[in-house]
Amino acid sequence: MTAFLDSAAYTWVILPGLIFLIRIIDVSLGTLRIIFINRNLRFYATVIGFFEVLIWLMAVRQVFQQLDNPLYFVTYAAGFAAGNYVGILIENKLSIGRVVIRIITRRNAEELVSFLRSSGYGLTTADGEGATGPVKIIFLITERKDIHTIVEKIREFNPNAFYSVEDVRFVSSAVTPNRLPAPRRWTHFHSRMRKKV
Repeated sequence: MTAFLDSAAYTWVILPGLIFLIRIIDVSLGTLRIIFINRNLRFYATVIGFFEVLIWLMAVRQVFQQLDNPLYFVTYAAGFAAGNYVGILIENKLSIGRVVIRIITRRNAEELVSFLRSSGYGLTTADGEGATGPVKIIFLITERKDIHTIVEKIREFNPNAFYSVEDVRFVSSAVTPNRLPAPRRWTHFHSRMRKKV
């Protein structure tokens, strides 16, 4: 075992590779921890923080034991950079949280509004005045995982519309396809019962 640890393959390939992978894991966890903190998900942030520091200590220990090898410093830094990228990719896949989407269009937006409402999204519309004339402004709050679908529909119904997407930290209530507010569900049920009578 000692011969293996002293071998050139372990010193110049295996250990630097392990340091690189460990840094990717711990920085990815750190990126997710910060995102969970911003989303007010304290339990997940706490658990991830524990494992993040534990893994970081493993990587730092290996580097400080081999201060005479500059390759370890390079792989440590490269793992940090790659970990940021991987952490953002993971967060995008998880699509945690809600966003507010603002849509401003000069064209008639009735088809887009009708589609979004029929799909279960709660939205607010208002008339406004833009630099080139009257515009229709649409606001809606939705889950992050729905951004791609909504943007596709914006481009389909109003391809020249301006839209922006912004993270929301706290929402008192929201209407999404998976979560209609109780009054609307009750009204729908009540109207059906009246028809039967």
